[in-house]
Amino acid sequence: MSTKRRRPSATEEIGVKKAKRIKFTLDSVLLPSITENGVVLVTGAGDFGQLGLGPDILEKCRPALIKLDHEIVDICAGGMHTVCLTKDGKVITFGCNDEGALGRSTADKEEAEFIPDMVVLPSKVVQISAGDSHTAALLDDGRVFAWGTFRDSHGNMGLTLSGNEKLPYEILPGQHVMKIASGADHIVFLTKQGDVYTCGCAEQGQLGRTSIRTSSRNARNGFGKGQLEKLLLPGLISLKASLRLHFDNIWGGTYATFAKVANKDDIYVFGLNNYYQIGLPNTVPQYLPKLSKDFSKYKWEMICSAQHHTIGLTKDGKVYAIGRKEYGRLGLGEDCEEAQELIKIPFFADKKVVTIGCGSATSFAVTDDGKLYGWGMGTVGQIGTGDEEDCVEPTLIKSKQMGERKVFRVTSGGQHTAILAMTSDNNNTKGDKEKNES
Repeated sequence: MSTKRRRPSATEEIGVKKAKRIKFTLDSVLLPSITENGVVLVTGAGDFGQLGLGPDILEKCRPALIKLDHEIVDICAGGMHTVCLTKDGKVITFGCNDEGALGRSTADKEEAEFIPDMVVLPSKVVQISAGDSHTAALLDDGRVFAWGTFRDSHGNMGLTLSGNEKLPYEILPGQHVMKIASGADHIVFLTKQGDVYTCGCAEQGQLGRTSIRTSSRNARNGFGKGQLEKLLLPGLISLKASLRLHFDNIWGGTYATFAKVANKDDIYVFGLNNYYQIGLPNTVPQYLPKLSKDFSKYKWEMICSAQHHTIGLTKDGKVYAIGRKEYGRLGLGEDCEEAQELIKIPFFADKKVVTIGCGSATSFAVTDDGKLYGWGMGTVGQIGTGDEEDCVEPTLIKSKQMGERKVFRVTSGGQHTAILAMTSDNNNTKGDKEKNES
């Protein structure tokens, strides 16, 4: 019997070679700086211990000092927990541990969730990230460990096919990761080869590698456990091979992801866009990576994206906002409209901003003189102004325990905010030993 002949493809017929991706290696990535260390202050709700002030203090409306025996270089606020990175590369956690977000056992000690304590990891940590119920840590050797769980509209997804991971679990073995980012229920990884991997919930398109039909773990063609495996195991985002794209930065939003093309200003986005918060001219979820012409106009230092709004910090220290206006989260004033395109926040026109942060419906910016400004929803004191009123414009945040300290990092979660600040002598500032004021 004669051998069956294969029909040549269209490209073969016309002599066109298939596009190949050029080999690419990232030498360095812009990570949050860990050269400065300071003390941690917190404000907002602390019902589950996320303020780290002990079981007797469940709410603060101004920033209050946490007593820690370590020099802290970075902080991340999750949904109901807080993560700190120490100068020597250790991770400290406190807050809700119902689903393992603290990465340590709290069952053998009463009220252990309210007390900051160490997570055991195999090497020095250089970056941390946190979502609603998970935490991730990037080690100095390029490995990533994560713990906790992801959730979707059907409830608990687990972090792996085994379910919740209460202790650190290596999540992307075999890849040298340069940077990580967390959304509410997904993690983004940027590898040394300039590739972007994602895992977790895909329902809003935030993984960038599913269709609307395959975004749910109960997808009809997903066959149950096999579909869940596709979501929980990190996979490459879906890109046209002909684009030959590599990336050199990533940012995670609550329900979205942003990825910067290497050596260009191009920003690819995917995820929830119901208020234009990822910079696309429609309000449908974007399930596959798409170039945002609006975000690609600027040179970004940092992008922070929450539920329905996004703020961005440019290389020249200016802050832009886009998305939903309710509660003042855009910082554009009482009478502003929904921002369908990026708008520069006028308040910072004569100031240079060095870092930003945002929570569910809050926004923050730190200027080069170490001053902290906040705006948005103030329901439980998460802005730190001293009351529970919303702020429609950037408002200077003060407290007795902040004193003259200069702020250099801010992060906000579901209903609480954590601040990293320093002075010339972090351990000898008058008032540190006084009782936290209301």
